[in-house]
Amino acid sequence: MGSEVFILMKSEWALMGIIFLLLFLKVTETIKDNTALFRLTNVLLLLNFVFGFFCNSKGELFSGMYITNDVLVLEKNILNFGTLLISLLSCEWTKTHKNLAEFYILLLSTLLGMFYMLSANHFLMFYLGLELSTIPLAALANFDQDKVKSSEAAVKMALSSAFASGVTLFGISMVYGSMGTLNFAEVPELLNWGPLQIMAFLFLFAGFAFKLSAVPFHLWTADVYEGSPVPVTAYLSVISKGAMVFVLLNVLYNVFRGYEGIWFQVLFITIIVTIIVGNLFALRQENIKRFLAFSSIAQVGYILLGICSGNAGGAAATLYFIIVYIFSNLGAFTVVALVSAKTGKENINDYRGFYASNPALGWVMALSLFSLAGVPPTAGFFGKMFLVTAGASTGSYILVSIAALNMVVSLYYYLRVVKAMFVEKSDAPIEKLSFGMAPKVAMAICVIGIVTIGFAGCLLEYITNLFQ
Repeated sequence: MGSEVFILMKSEWALMGIIFLLLFLKVTETIKDNTALFRLTNVLLLLNFVFGFFCNSKGELFSGMYITNDVLVLEKNILNFGTLLISLLSCEWTKTHKNLAEFYILLLSTLLGMFYMLSANHFLMFYLGLELSTIPLAALANFDQDKVKSSEAAVKMALSSAFASGVTLFGISMVYGSMGTLNFAEVPELLNWGPLQIMAFLFLFAGFAFKLSAVPFHLWTADVYEGSPVPVTAYLSVISKGAMVFVLLNVLYNVFRGYEGIWFQVLFITIIVTIIVGNLFALRQENIKRFLAFSSIAQVGYILLGICSGNAGGAAATLYFIIVYIFSNLGAFTVVALVSAKTGKENINDYRGFYASNPALGWVMALSLFSLAGVPPTAGFFGKMFLVTAGASTGSYILVSIAALNMVVSLYYYLRVVKAMFVEKSDAPIEKLSFGMAPKVAMAICVIGIVTIGFAGCLLEYITNLFQ
């Protein structure tokens, strides 16, 4: 049992090791220079990501409350990779921050909670992971303590997360009250279409919808994204959402697999309103972080489109799109992070004439936005094509048609930013930015991913085989 704990939970142990090392360095003040601490942490994150591909095995712990398998290992590796990219893109922001060690401790604590959620085979384990992944995020949102908007973002994040957690816990209590168990494996056999069980599912789904920023549970998103530091915004947009998508896949496909008819109807309505509202509100945004917030809300609608298929192909398409989404969204956020850290500018109008002074950054931003819009031949096009194909397998062509039409709408507001950078002129354009190697590596990885992943058919085939 002792050795199994270390082998099966190796991803969690690795994260805890990094957290405790950073805590020791902070308490002892061994490393006072931010640059040295930044480099050390990124080396550790890189080793943690590489370590995720070795010594993996399937099994369960704690009487089946914790499980791991090949799919979960891949999902954790994806989150490790995204966290490493976010750390690299935050280089310029971290140089002057006096609480860098605390930033990484909180960031990795949330990631640890997400890992517990992913491997949870019991609602109590799931809820503990949910709280561990949520509470530090409110502190991270307030990490720019000298900015009022950052404090406002933290308050809104804390209140909305507390409400969402309460809704989720109420749903869990209904599950136990109607079935007498909280074990994921036992729930499917006890589903009887009773009203209490249906209400339990709806409350649980509402809790997931809050974390995913699905409409109408999205009201906190834009304000929190705008007020938080850019690295935290990127983390919320990519890692937090990706983890909740992975957990939602598990809950719908395994725990409530007998309720396909109910959760398809719920997803049908949620997908339509989420895509439409996200696109319409993105059209009128002036702040680049609010713009990306509503863009991410619309992207959630497309992700749910893949989930609603209820089959292995839909699950594989969803997982594939999350990988594409990480490259696309973090490519854009790297540019936003550099501009914000160097100039403090965060409005779309500030990017007028940006290509003339920063051509490389302009192309990275353009490629990222094209991929988010689903323009061929970027990876985003293939990702959305697989999601739409999975959604079409349900036979709901109305849903697929609405999603396809909204892709055209999204193209308009993504091109608006591209137009500002490449076509429009400014009397005071953003000057040529100089920055270190870390953001360059992050951008290079994102660009390579955007350009090549769409043509790597073996990746989708590998993911599909995992779900068979």
